[in-house]
Parts: sequence; structure tokens; C-alpha cells
Amino acid sequence: MLITSGGLTVVSAVFAAQAFAGLRQLWLLYLLAAVAATLESIDGPARRTFLPRLVPRERVPAGVALYMISFHVSFLVGPVQAGAVTAAAGLQVCYLVDAVSFGAALYSVARLPAMPPEDGDARPGFWAVAEGLRYIRRHPVLTAMFLADLDATVFGMPVALFPALNAARFDGSPQTLGLLNAGLAAGGLVGFTLSGPAGRVARKARAMLFTVAIWGAAIAGFGFARVLWLALLMLVLAGAADTTTVIFRGSVVQTITPDRFRGRVMAVDYVVGAGVPRLGNFEAGAVASLTSPAVSAVSGGLAAMAGAAVIRPAFPAVARYGARPGRTEAADGAVKDAITP
Repeated sequence: MLITSGGLTVVSAVFAAQAFAGLRQLWLLYLLAAVAATLESIDGPARRTFLPRLVPRERVPAGVALYMISFHVSFLVGPVQAGAVTAAAGLQVCYLVDAVSFGAALYSVARLPAMPPEDGDARPGFWAVAEGLRYIRRHPVLTAMFLADLDATVFGMPVALFPALNAARFDGSPQTLGLLNAGLAAGGLVGFTLSGPAGRVARKARAMLFTVAIWGAAIAGFGFARVLWLALLMLVLAGAADTTTVIFRGSVVQTITPDRFRGRVMAVDYVVGAGVPRLGNFEAGAVASLTSPAVSAVSGGLAAMAGAAVIRPAFPAVARYGARPGRTEAADGAVKDAITP
């Protein structure tokens, strides 16, 4: 993380430097964006391995919720701040503020204690990646959690449909488009207020399938909505379900996974959480081009609900995970990990 955070700081500084120099080279912007994305793809999984080492096991759900709230607050506040700074002082200063802000982040990372793997380190390379994937495949609860998230994001991601639905139903106003984009994030903040009760749910794996179904139902409802307040209500509900889903999935994954495999499993978690939604937006756009944006949203939401319903009987271990009284989730998960679907 120190290396990747330092690299991201350098990239941000180069962004600012090229802006002040007035280079106006599109290829350079693409190159810097690609380098930043590469560093973030390494930084994200590494960052996620720290949580179980920094908080007690019973506080892992709260830690996952705190991570989600920081994400949604950034998503809401960041663009507004960038727009305000750009309007007041120009893009150059906006880039400069971004670069300077990395200093605080880099300092906070440097202050963390050393956290080598507790049960030995895996040798890096392709075999290590394959070993991590095999570990997930051998543990039906983990497999089901990732499949449920894939189901929700591949079929139910609605963001690519916002401009077309806004133009067709809400007069194409930029203000309403902004509200649609903010709806999911606002729902995420609502979901954060439920993080306490979500953390106390015993059967988190089974509960995740319910929240995925709620997400799908809300997206289908958004596709049917023809008035703005109802569309926004459906998006807020979807955002709340999404945040709760991530809390459940993150708690289960962090609890089950031993330290030796945590980096590999968190890399898969990062790809599912950060990369697959883009595939979902592509799917939504492709279906919309063949049918209509409304049909794409409704069919995607219904498909997400159907997927959650199929995963439940396909992986019986999901229902049993966390079910035994008097057992911690970690101990229960260790037993259930030995069960194959």
C-alpha cells in the first residue's frame, strides 16, 4: 500500500503538472488514467486485507459499513467539491488540490503498523492466483457470496440507463439526471444507518440473498416508474439494499478467509465490486439497444431476483452458515467450508 499510495500521489502530481503546463495531450491523460487504474487495482485488495487486523472480529461488520459510508460520501461530495473548485479557480487548481490531498493519505498509511500474514506468506505469481481461486471454489459459502454479487451487478446495474430514461420520462433535465445519479449514493447512506442491525444478523450469507432480491425488485420498480419521486424512491431503496449486501458479503468473506489467502480473496472481491458493475452497465446498454431502456431495467431487476432465488437451493451451506447457537461465525464457517455444494 505504501508503494501504490506513493505511485498514486505521483500520478496525481503529474496530472496537475500537465494541466499547469497546458500540454493538452489526450494520450497523456489516457496514459495517466491507465496507470492510476493499475495502481488502484493493486492498492484496493491490499487495503481490504487490513480490516480484520485493525478491529476485533465482532467489529468487522461495522468496519465494512464504515468503508461503505466513506465510499458513498466521497461519491456525493467529491464531484461537488471538484465542480466548486474548478468553477472558482480552474482545472489546474483542482488537480493541485487532489495531489496535495494525497499527502495526508500517504501519511496515514505510513502510520499503520506492520501487518505480515499471520499464517505464512504465499509465493506470488500465477500459481498463487490460481490457489486463491481454488480456495474460493472449495468453499461453497464464498462461492455463493461472489455469485450473488455477480448476479446483482451484471443483471441489475442501471446507471448506463439513466440518461436515456431521463430524456424519455423526465424531460432530459440535467438537474434530474444529477438526482438519478445521486439516488443510489443517497440510498447507500440510508443503508449505513442500518449497519448496526445488519452486523447483528446471524445468518449473513442467507440475508445477503434477500438484499440482492430487494435490489433487483427496486431496479425493476425503477424501470416501471414514470414519475420522478417514485424513480428516486426506488433508487434510494436499491442503494440501501446494495450497501447492506456489501456489509453482509464483506463480513462473511473477511471472517471465513484465513490470513494467508486474504490478499487473493480480496483481489477477487475487488474485481467483483469495482470491475463487474461496468460489465453490468454494458449489459444494460446492450439490452436497451435491442429493446428499450425501460425493458432493460425491468428485465435486469427481475433477472437479479431470479438469480438470488436459484443460488439459495444450489448452495445449501448458505442457509446453514451462522445458524448454530453458541458458535462464532468464524467457527461455524470453518465447518461449513468443508461442505461442497
